[in-house]
Amino acid sequence: MNQFYYDAVTKMEQMGVDDEYVQGWQCGFLQNPKREEQRLTEAYEAGYTDGEDKSTDNFGNWVKS
Repeated sequence: MNQFYYDAVTKMEQMGVDDEYVQGWQCGFLQNPKREEQRLTEAYEAGYTDGEDKSTDNFGNWVKS
């Protein structure tokens, strides 16, 4: 795994980002297929899109309160 991926996942965990977003981001980054439709959530899909784009810009939007 590359350092960017590791650092991004570590940062999300430290920030308390929603688990659904984190899982989506990881799957998108690794170019894994999306979950089956009935298990998709808004957070997962947002994470998936950001992961595909290799973007870390939206982590703060998904921090659990």
